[in-house]
This record gives sequence, structure tokens and C-alpha cells, in this order.
Amino acid sequence: MSTALWIAHVEVTDAEAYGEYAKRATDAIAAHGGVFLSRAGRHVQLEGRDRARNVVARFPSLDAAVACYNSPAYQEALSFAKHAAERDLVVVEENT
Repeated sequence: MSTALWIAHVEVTDAEAYGEYAKRATDAIAAHGGVFLSRAGRHVQLEGRDRARNVVARFPSLDAAVACYNSPAYQEALSFAKHAAERDLVVVEENT
């Protein structure tokens, strides 16, 4: 089974609410085997819309990443981000 990357591009519009999201999401992601590879580090935007915050997490599988997103704990966390950021999120299976 291949691992998968959760890649989020984020523009935070309400830092306080988004901070609550990040705290809660960290626990939900870890509970599904997710490990952060990058959280808002330096980046170079080569194409498309630039967003100030870029996050990459690795999950044991594509199914685990999607299960995390759909979990009650992550959905609760996400409720804090819905009006606190503009986000794009994709899950990509890694080649093995």
C-alpha cells in the first residue's frame, strides 16, 4: 500500500480562529497516522495562486488521509477554519 501526501495551500484571514483549527487538526491528523513534513516553511510559488501557508503531511495510505478528513474530530477542527481562511486541499498517493 502506498503512502499519501495531504497538501494544503492556505491564506489565513483570522489568525485566532485558524490557530484553534491548527491545534485541533494536529491531534486529528496524528490519530490517523499523519506526520507533518512541512508547516508554513519557506516556499517559492512558480505557478498558480500564491498562498502564504503551505502544509504537507504524510499518511500511511490515501484511505487513511481521506478517513482523517471525514472523521468527526477533523470536521470539528475544520469548523474553525471555514471562515478563517481560504484553502485548497488535495491528497496525492505517493509512487512507490
